[in-house]
Amino acid sequence: MGAIARWFQERIPISGDQLRELTNEPVPHHLKRWWFCLGGTPAYLFVVQIVTGILLAFYYQPSPSTAYESVQFITEEAYYGWFLRGLHKWGATFMVAAVILHQMRVYFTGAFRKPRDLNWIVGMCLLLCTLMIGFTGYSLVFEQLSYWGATVAGNLTEQVPLVGPVFKRLLLGGEHYNPRTLSRFFILHAAVLPVTMLFLLAIHITLIRLHGVTEFHDEDEEEPQYFNFFPDHFYTELIIGLVLMIILSFLATTFPVQMGPKADPLHTPEIIKPEWYFYVMFRWLKLFSIGTAVLSIGLIIFAMFAWPWIDALLRRLGWENASVYIGIVAVLALVGLTVWEALVPH
Repeated sequence: MGAIARWFQERIPISGDQLRELTNEPVPHHLKRWWFCLGGTPAYLFVVQIVTGILLAFYYQPSPSTAYESVQFITEEAYYGWFLRGLHKWGATFMVAAVILHQMRVYFTGAFRKPRDLNWIVGMCLLLCTLMIGFTGYSLVFEQLSYWGATVAGNLTEQVPLVGPVFKRLLLGGEHYNPRTLSRFFILHAAVLPVTMLFLLAIHITLIRLHGVTEFHDEDEEEPQYFNFFPDHFYTELIIGLVLMIILSFLATTFPVQMGPKADPLHTPEIIKPEWYFYVMFRWLKLFSIGTAVLSIGLIIFAMFAWPWIDALLRRLGWENASVYIGIVAVLALVGLTVWEALVPH
């Protein structure tokens, strides 16, 4: 072992003390609570998605004539294909939930305020990319949900003023779902969106390193308390990752992903619902006309991006806790619309 250590020391002249000094940045004590360090959870799940996605891509064939059969082969014949697909599916579900929870934590703790407002925008971009990667993922199976979900997405995109028709053609590769659509979704899911997310993550982490973590201290603390990143915080993240892997393995084994009906452009299903994280948008579209719903969703997304400046304006007007109350109402609306859509038959 000494010879191996010397071999590495000659080629990588960094001592253990130097490495510890580089990595042992003091971490605020409140990050011992999982709720405050949620950012590591979706990052770990993103790695799981990349690894399982690469393994699934060895068998997947992105063509309307072969996609469903290739996924069926993965699920029913390939060695442990059903398990890898289950990990990928459940990992996507957990990743979306983790990103949403992380964004909510940042919002309710006011960590989006100056000078971290730019990082809030990066986080919002990561949230949208996560939702898009989830949408393009289940669109690749070429089930009824895949086909009609993509068709609805194209119709909604077309309603966006000015740029809608152009973006619809970019998304579908034409005016309607066609043989080129699935390959576009595959490129988006397997290349464009992951690379974009890696780029955004690099910016996100860099800004965190530059500004530091938002610190919260108890009123009864005489002095702020800190602990080392390595090994203390590293071990915490490692334990969270192991627990997540156990949960994902349990769900993939106990609730394996099944094959739905193959896409049939000539038969519109009576009941069609997207994945749970789009229930809010789906219910919203049912409450209003398509034009009103699309415009209102666009305004809500714009307000979320601009919230650091909206919050600053509200506080200048003397409404210090307005963001908290608005956030509570928004969360109740999200939960209410999601449950509503989940309970109704169609």
